[in-house]
Amino acid sequence: MSNEAVVSLRNVTKRVGRKTLINNLTFDVPQGEIFGFLGPNGAGKTTTIRMMVGLMSITSGEIIIKGKNIKSEFEQAIRHVGAIVENPEMYKFLSGYRNLIHYARMVPGVTKERIDEIVKLVKLEDRIHDKVKRYSLGMRQRLGVAQALLHRPSLLILDEPTNGLDPAGIRELRDYLRYLTRTEGITVIVSSHLLTEMELMCDRVAILNQGKLVDVKPIEDFIGSNDQAQTYLIEASVDEVMIASIREMAGIQEVQAVPEGLEIVTERNQIPDILFYLTEKGIRIYGVRAVRQSLEDRFLEITGGGQVG
Repeated sequence: MSNEAVVSLRNVTKRVGRKTLINNLTFDVPQGEIFGFLGPNGAGKTTTIRMMVGLMSITSGEIIIKGKNIKSEFEQAIRHVGAIVENPEMYKFLSGYRNLIHYARMVPGVTKERIDEIVKLVKLEDRIHDKVKRYSLGMRQRLGVAQALLHRPSLLILDEPTNGLDPAGIRELRDYLRYLTRTEGITVIVSSHLLTEMELMCDRVAILNQGKLVDVKPIEDFIGSNDQAQTYLIEASVDEVMIASIREMAGIQEVQAVPEGLEIVTERNQIPDILFYLTEKGIRIYGVRAVRQSLEDRFLEITGGGQVG
């Protein structure tokens, strides 16, 4: 992954009348990253995306895409972008292939070979000549992604791409986006209300609340990494005397009894020493696992329980 920023937002603000929808938003997204937008309903995710693709004006600040300003150099900036905002709109009476040909005519340099390449990439070879009205929602989403990729964009923006997809379709889309970033170096910005999917899909996540950027971090930093102190569950039968002795061990931050055994807050490299100590004392251990805070936990903690949407 390159450190070069494909898209940069600098102090971006959007006001409508006296209401501030987006307040001084600043962040960078480098090449080859899947970057997630999260926030409660009305937080400003779709407003930000609409400004990024030129569907809504910017009150103040700058959005730079591949070095081009979206306000003053719109055509040069937007040629680097492929996007699906809300739902992909297709001509349902045409086949998927005819839809792609129609869109290809709007962009110079898209060849038949490129269309065939994209159809294969989104795995629609067997159905591409069927009319779109016969497509499932998942197939229409894939066709929308194909259309967005025809002109080889550097940035793919997807607003709620998993809406209406079944679990298999969501996983397929997730795997496909990962494939795109790794093989073609495309940067992806995605918003979704499915927190579990965002945790599995994204490299970094930005949380918006009331139009402000609350935090932006790698997923690992939101949910905790192996190098940080975190909670571990040790499934074993222990008494209060044993708990007290474990509490005195070096590196132990917290110990408490739970129905399954012990929950211990410590660093990962302390776990072998704890297990060795317990087995020396004749304690039978049935399992050990890290109890990680999920992205959903962190989201609710940061936003005060606001409903994601």
